[in-house]
Amino acid sequence: MVANLPPQFEVVDRPLDTQMTLSMGPQHPSTHGVLRLELVLDGEMVVKATPDIGYLHTGMEKLFEYKKYQQGIVITDRMDYLNPLGNNLAYVMAAEKLLGLEIPERAQVIRVLMCELQRIASHMVWLGTHALDIGAMTVFFYCFREREKILNLIEAASGGRLTPSYFRIGGLMMDIPAGFERRCKQFTNDFPAAVKEFHTLLSGNKIFQKRTQGVGYISAEDAIDWGLSGPCLRGSGVNLDLRRANPYTGYEKYDFDIPLEESCDVWARYMVRMRELTESHKIVVQALQRLQPGPVKADAPKVVLPEREAMKTHMDALIHHFLIVAEGFNVPEGEVYHAIEASKGELGVYMKSNGGPKPDRVHFRGPSFVNLSALPQMTEGEMIADVVAIIGSLDIVLGEIDR
Repeated sequence: MVANLPPQFEVVDRPLDTQMTLSMGPQHPSTHGVLRLELVLDGEMVVKATPDIGYLHTGMEKLFEYKKYQQGIVITDRMDYLNPLGNNLAYVMAAEKLLGLEIPERAQVIRVLMCELQRIASHMVWLGTHALDIGAMTVFFYCFREREKILNLIEAASGGRLTPSYFRIGGLMMDIPAGFERRCKQFTNDFPAAVKEFHTLLSGNKIFQKRTQGVGYISAEDAIDWGLSGPCLRGSGVNLDLRRANPYTGYEKYDFDIPLEESCDVWARYMVRMRELTESHKIVVQALQRLQPGPVKADAPKVVLPEREAMKTHMDALIHHFLIVAEGFNVPEGEVYHAIEASKGELGVYMKSNGGPKPDRVHFRGPSFVNLSALPQMTEGEMIADVVAIIGSLDIVLGEIDR
């Protein structure tokens, strides 16, 4: 008997000669990247599942040691490339802790606004691909229609779509452009109707319900023991969201709920993310209402380029740019850990400084990496077709797992 399975499921011990070992991936489309699973099967039932990672390894954490602090931001975009602004935020806030910087209110509001838009965009990819894995093709196109609207907004603010590198140590790369708020309000007006469409297409679909309900069970106790976070943890009924438990960037000033589900299966993780879409929408609306004129960079000339009005001549700008970007800036000696609630769970950054212009050590606690570790427990005793649904419910990105 496998400990995490409901009573109606049981793995029957059979002789080894009746079992088969199957390699699923790393080219399989439903593994959401270059993930390989070694599955031991008894017929179509999974007896054992072993994730095999590392096919995308790029040595990102080592690269940080050779880059100045501001230069390291572009590396974070390429980890969880569906949540680049969340990666930016965790990294820059760790450096800001070491520097003791105070971030202006407008910059903090814009950070919240952009991160919640990015959360919705990330969930759009999850929902579209998760539905596609299970056989629902139409939802994929609807999701990418909404994601495209958000990427257009991110591009307007930063110039980039998939890798914006918009946040900076000390604030933002630049203020949001004219007309951004109007375009963002248009999106918030239209998005509730899109969420209703998603529920119509999937939530009431009997086939989708049968493919997700009672599948991939993991109890609240096991979820905590495995270190799950984000929707994977809240789908097991554990009320933990760092935006509430350990607020940052002013999240304590926003009114939003933490979605919880008690059934501990693929369906529960689906419903948590679907409800999160509505909650992130609420935060975006509140952030737009809280936007007030003001600076978007800290008053720290050695760390960030001053606002344009403060630059008296073009030569002043060139000198500052050289000193900050080319020469870098020294960060006080010390070590910090800062975590945020990313779209997939707790994204933590450990940063150690030796007092120079480059970090001595940077390590990320990636939620996809930890959530994937519980996959064997969720899949043992299930059918091989259910493995696809379970992987989709974890919403992993291999760029973050391998790093």
